[in-house]
Amino acid sequence: MIKVGLLGAGRIGKVHARSIVADQRSQLLAVADINAQAAQQLAATCGAKARSAQEIIADPGIDAVLIATSTDTHAALIEAAVHAGKAVLCEKPVDLDLERALACQAVAAQAGRPVMIGFNRRFDPHFAALKRAFDAGDIGKGELLSITSFDPAPPPASYVKSSGGLFRDMAIHDLDMACWLFAALPVSVTALGASIIDPAIGAEGDVDTAVITLGFADGRMAVIKNSRRAAYGYDQRVELLGATGLLSVGNVLENTLTRITSAGAHSAKPEYFFLERYMQAYAAEWRAFIDAVTAGTDYPVTLQDGVNALALAQAATLSCHSGKTVQLDGGRPVSAARPPEGAHTAAEGEGIPASAARPPEGAPASA
Repeated sequence: MIKVGLLGAGRIGKVHARSIVADQRSQLLAVADINAQAAQQLAATCGAKARSAQEIIADPGIDAVLIATSTDTHAALIEAAVHAGKAVLCEKPVDLDLERALACQAVAAQAGRPVMIGFNRRFDPHFAALKRAFDAGDIGKGELLSITSFDPAPPPASYVKSSGGLFRDMAIHDLDMACWLFAALPVSVTALGASIIDPAIGAEGDVDTAVITLGFADGRMAVIKNSRRAAYGYDQRVELLGATGLLSVGNVLENTLTRITSAGAHSAKPEYFFLERYMQAYAAEWRAFIDAVTAGTDYPVTLQDGVNALALAQAATLSCHSGKTVQLDGGRPVSAARPPEGAHTAAEGEGIPASAARPPEGAPASA
């Protein structure tokens, strides 16, 4: 039985708590949150105790921690947990700052403790089926990947201010998906974004609508479409065109009823938000983590994957702000095309260090 401490009792922490409790191989012993009342309520629901994050990490009776706190705390908590010898599953992203994420990666490597990053969409049964079919050669060589990810409604401007922006907060899932499906890192990133939904998002310096194009060394391409507003629900689709066919995953609907009359055919809307759409994925993610912990095998999503996705998100941010296509080599930016006449230049500090997204010597580019 794996004894678990949960750090974070907010919306996503509650989802993870459900997965921990549902798996017979894990037991939730303690919950921590900056909001003591939230921690106490969730702990009581799960038969656990409310404790501080420091107490949980220092407790030798706790084998693993799941980090679901605010992003700005992830790196420090990862470092403390690996030094304490814990197994770690941390929500994405590692950090909003790539240099900080790289420093965290170095600490984990020095401690000799692997860390799993929570890119839950890899564990969605529908996307996982597409990945298996593609890897099995069902459509030959992949040529063009299209990922659609639209939220039902934009977040408040107060959230946007601390989110790191659409590319680091939202598109990072899709950037990871593209690398995972193609089992490679892109060589170029081009992003176009605008604030056309909510002026308050633009006022915070962010975009709410974006298109990202990834170019791969062998000519393959991936196009990612993001929007903060889809009035009909949470739109999550993947389409992969290959040499001999097409693989696609459509939306998961609220129900499977189709009504056909003389007026036309009607079906239910997509599930409204990620909590409904990806509940199975979160449960499967936790099972995969426990599988690896109990068997002593490699984690299916690594800290390197988290660094790779963050580097691409930062490259997309740079491309969007500067009007440049960012060229990369093994995940590292090496040059950028000249921006169009009059294009806005990148904000200072948006460049990516040359070490970004470079896997350790001999390591695969992605899980």
